[in-house]
Amino acid sequence: MSQIEVKNLTFSYEGSGDNIFEQVSFSIDTAWKLGFLGRNGKGKTTFLRLLMGEEEYLGTIQGGTVFDYFPYRVTKEQLSCSGAELAEMWKADCESWRVLRELEKLNVEAEVLYRPFGTLSFGERTKVMLAVLFSGENDFLLVDEPTNHLDQTSRETVKKYLAGKKGFLLASHDRDLLDACVDHVLVLNRQSIEVQNGNFSTWWENKRRKDAFSQAENEKHRKEIQKLKGAAARSRQWADKSERSKIGFDPIKEPDHKGKRPFIGAKTKKMQSRVKQMEQRLHREIEEKEGLLKDIEEVADLKLTPLIHHKDCLLRVEDYGLKYEGASDWVFEGLTFTLHQGERVFLTGKNGCGKSSLVRAILASASGDRESILQTEKLSEKGILETAAGLRISCVSQDTSWLKGSIKEFCRVRDLDEPLFCAILRQLDLERTQFIKPMETYSEGQKKKILLAASLLTPAHLYLWDEPLNYIDVFSRMQIENLISTFCPTMLLVEHDVRFRKTVGTGEYEIARTFF
Repeated sequence: MSQIEVKNLTFSYEGSGDNIFEQVSFSIDTAWKLGFLGRNGKGKTTFLRLLMGEEEYLGTIQGGTVFDYFPYRVTKEQLSCSGAELAEMWKADCESWRVLRELEKLNVEAEVLYRPFGTLSFGERTKVMLAVLFSGENDFLLVDEPTNHLDQTSRETVKKYLAGKKGFLLASHDRDLLDACVDHVLVLNRQSIEVQNGNFSTWWENKRRKDAFSQAENEKHRKEIQKLKGAAARSRQWADKSERSKIGFDPIKEPDHKGKRPFIGAKTKKMQSRVKQMEQRLHREIEEKEGLLKDIEEVADLKLTPLIHHKDCLLRVEDYGLKYEGASDWVFEGLTFTLHQGERVFLTGKNGCGKSSLVRAILASASGDRESILQTEKLSEKGILETAAGLRISCVSQDTSWLKGSIKEFCRVRDLDEPLFCAILRQLDLERTQFIKPMETYSEGQKKKILLAASLLTPAHLYLWDEPLNYIDVFSRMQIENLISTFCPTMLLVEHDVRFRKTVGTGEYEIARTFF
């Protein structure tokens, strides 16, 4: 057990005018199970890179420990290597028996370690990396978003695995995972950093109480400031009136004006001194209270304009199946369900079962050019998949890699109202300074907010969202939950966040793979 001391940490990327960290100081213990929270773009991944020594910074980070980072980087050329070969590249002195021991705890067969890494599913790749990560001793492990793209079964396995470990920093936006796995939290607030004992729910409850107290104090302070301003204004008026009375006089009405001038001057001087003192007091009050609300998360209410379709049933799927061109097996078959207006249905199933393929098939059906799109996607179908005539769909895909260029160009190509689009991004807490930067420089969470904002701005009968919350911060997740609960749009979603599904869902349909 040792301490990691961060003192006066200051960092910004080259060419950026904004500091991501400025004079930051705190300490953490390497024996903790530490959750790492913060808004998208606040610097969570950057801080992990600083711990790994990948960037130069001002200040000091001291601690007698070795850091290791998940996920490991894998190049295209390395995808043909086995997990065992990669493990030796990822971690010095990695011992196979230790990795195999960890794989057993993750419910993974040993043979997975000796298959080409490129042939493994997302879940298998994650588990192999975690097994290698935790196969060492005395390292402080940095785990960055381990459950993104994982199905629910794999998420539960990873959650139970991490709950039995310690000595790690877990950066995640999954509230269920954080509650199950951590005993301390490190939080990047808007203007400060705090370290607190407990899991996510403990921290969130404390934050709500602290924010409520700060808001009440701020309201009291605001009223006091208004009174002070009123008193200062009145005193200033009296002082100015007295000052003006020294200049000009009527010798008939005021024959003794020469005696009054010194008296008026003395009175005015006292009054001006009093005004100055009140203004100084006012300034001190403001300085003392300045920053009182700096860390309050004021989540803006988002708006949505769902369209009403003349038909109640928007989607009918009956005994439906899909397979890829040249494949002998169907990805899935026999799928049957309907989607009616006002329903919010989640598609569930293991990675690779065809959830995203079904999303593409639905988009093809509604496009009016079904055959050519399915041919482009190299998909064959059987059974019935019917979408209501004239159905307008607003889609969020799980892929953000294609986002490039400026927001202005993005809005022009998609025919979006740029000022309104930027207003939605601000409500999703994207900083204005990001608006002038190319989107390829955004964090993954910021890119996903671009797609969500575009979808919210597009009036539709059906909102088709494929893993919309990957990389999205906790506050924005709750913001989107409130939006859906308020406007009750018709939605078909692929999303593995348990709390999100329970909060907004009206039903679930599981897709089972027909091959393994």
